[in-house]
Amino acid sequence: MPSYLTPSWSRPGPRRRSLLTGAAAAAGSTLLLAGCSGSDTASDGRSSAEKRVRARAARDSAALLRRYDAVLAAHASLADRLGPLRAEVARHERAFGGGRPSGSSAKPASSGSPASSGASAEASPSERPVDVPSGRRSALRFLATAERDLADRRGKQLLEAPAELARLLASVAAAGAAHAYLLTEDAK
Repeated sequence: MPSYLTPSWSRPGPRRRSLLTGAAAAAGSTLLLAGCSGSDTASDGRSSAEKRVRARAARDSAALLRRYDAVLAAHASLADRLGPLRAEVARHERAFGGGRPSGSSAKPASSGSPASSGASAEASPSERPVDVPSGRRSALRFLATAERDLADRRGKQLLEAPAELARLLASVAAAGAAHAYLLTEDAK
């Protein structure tokens, strides 16, 4: 036996014919499976799971926005501090597909009963009047707790969300955690 390697007459790796056959088989099976698979996406391209998560996130942001409005109605002296945070929460609500008309989002809602504000006497559970603590610091802690709880819930929703929505949820959850920090910053 020779102690050196002899060149092989055949090329290493797959042959052209086997590559073409494999590519044709893969393309055919892809077309076959695409024709047979059902889809749970709606006409706008979003799945029903994504729509559920988005709707829930929009409702959660709307509820948090109502808390901000109630605190601002009860403690007008906090308007400068809470205004930018409230505006962010309103943007989060719109990002999830919820939101109020642009004219009504600038003015905080009153914390009175729904009947006195012109709404129907039967308020949904998410639109019940918010009980705001009487003290200024307590009101800030009230909002900070709401922000923190919502950020935690959104972190858990990441598990069932598609990639793009998961990134949005993570970003909004991080913003909520930052809001909670800013709301309790002077309490230390």
